[in-house]
Amino acid sequence: MSKAEKLIARLLSRPKDFTYEELRKLLRHLGYSESQSGKTSGSRVAFLNDNTKHIIRLHKPHPANELKQYQIEQVIEELKARGVI
Repeated sequence: MSKAEKLIARLLSRPKDFTYEELRKLLRHLGYSESQSGKTSGSRVAFLNDNTKHIIRLHKPHPANELKQYQIEQVIEELKARGVI
């Protein structure tokens, strides 16, 4: 099982300690790039798939680095809807 497959399995298990860095690695492997628009974007980020132009938008978690459960659900829903996972 590759590292990306392990991250997908971990995401689908909906852990309470899935980090933003793990999400970045996973989405990069799936063809997404991170974008922060302008100086005023604050904690808002968008992950854009260059091939499909699909965008996943969310807020960076802070002060902790773990994603909230609703963010994990949102990412899973978006990726399943696109047939990525």
